[in-house]
Amino acid sequence: MSRSWWRLFLSLAAGVPLAYGAPALLAQEASASPPEASASSPEASAPGHPADVQASAIFEATLAAEASSKPAGLRPVERLGKLLFFDRRLSEPQGQACAVCHGPEVGWTGPDLFINLTGSVYEGAVRGRFGNRKPPSSAYATQAPVLHLEAPGQAGFVGGNFWDGRATGEELGNPAADQAQGPFLNPVEQNNPSEAVVVAKVCRGPYGDVFRAVYGARICADVPRAYDSIARAIAAYEGSSEVNAFSSKYDAWLAGRASLTAQERWGLRLFEGKARCDTCHTSRPGRRGEPPLFTDYTFENLGVPRNLFNPWYWELPFNPEGPFYVDLGLGAFLFTREEWAPFARANLGKVKVPTLRNVDKRPYPGFVKAYAHNGYFKSLESIVHFYNTRDVLPVCLSGTPGIPGVDCWPTPEVGLNLNTREVGDLRLTLQEEQALVAFLRTLSDGYYQRAAE
Repeated sequence: MSRSWWRLFLSLAAGVPLAYGAPALLAQEASASPPEASASSPEASAPGHPADVQASAIFEATLAAEASSKPAGLRPVERLGKLLFFDRRLSEPQGQACAVCHGPEVGWTGPDLFINLTGSVYEGAVRGRFGNRKPPSSAYATQAPVLHLEAPGQAGFVGGNFWDGRATGEELGNPAADQAQGPFLNPVEQNNPSEAVVVAKVCRGPYGDVFRAVYGARICADVPRAYDSIARAIAAYEGSSEVNAFSSKYDAWLAGRASLTAQERWGLRLFEGKARCDTCHTSRPGRRGEPPLFTDYTFENLGVPRNLFNPWYWELPFNPEGPFYVDLGLGAFLFTREEWAPFARANLGKVKVPTLRNVDKRPYPGFVKAYAHNGYFKSLESIVHFYNTRDVLPVCLSGTPGIPGVDCWPTPEVGLNLNTREVGDLRLTLQEEQALVAFLRTLSDGYYQRAAE
């Protein structure tokens, strides 16, 4: 299905009362009009559209700074990683940079308002091919440990990248580097036919000399090592201070440089108390003063409903199950590994606990972000309300009147292994939900410059 036909279908389907959390909140989020030149316009991911233009502009500016011999800020390997991250040449056909799905202006996740508002999964280099999950943030991902069992004899896992943990970090020692190799060869993402093709594009491209300067003059003659080096450079940039800025209002408050409002302080108390958010989303500095990451890199099944606008359900060449596809998350990956297969059933439906940093970062107030691994929720208000009331409201039944998030909730996509300890019946009032959201909005980077310290 072409992009234009898919957009037409979604435009027509937008009138169907499918569940997106609290519909009134969704309507409120979508009501504000974007600026005319927004980098996140509804047409942003097509060639020549603002998200691509922005990626190209950042790429050209970085390349020019490198050529000037006066690059600032980043280490050489990080600057190389930045060039790779914003290079639209590294797909087949050309045009799909990492930044098309991981835009800095929205906290390094999906930058297209229209896609976020509907299916929430992004189109790859080949038009009409979509992935099966919402792009996770590429920020604060390099701190994830190599995927491993949390404790001997138990089924809990920690670490890895991608929503299902399949970028384990075993290959390159860092899950972010393992993850960086995936999209290049994925037919529904950057669609390159081989590692050699990616390496050739880098080595023969406008920053081939930079690549050789970082990894050695003979690096391009060794395709496996060069391909690994490309991934390591991208991970180095993703771990840089430019991506992991730790510059939110909350960071400023921890440093004594800002004050939280009464509502934000109330939200923080709820976050660390009644709402039990900090059980998985660590909010306090580490033992050596390390800034909190707002994730423990574990996996949970929160009972998120299916996102029925996901075009993956109709990607029959890649998804033979079609509309009967069920995302089994970490458990499905564990079944592919002999040593971990015994733990697979206990992890069906579980997905990575994401960082809450930049959870509300957006280019303008009316920009809609999608939440959860499938983008089912369209506002912070709606997902907080779900956490609070999932087990309180009845199940939405076909043919029965009711507004999802108000009168009922749809059934979970995967009913096994639900987290009922921290989610489902938090007994929060509406005012407490609002206070939690106010606190979450203090986690967006860009509030202050840490370099000024």
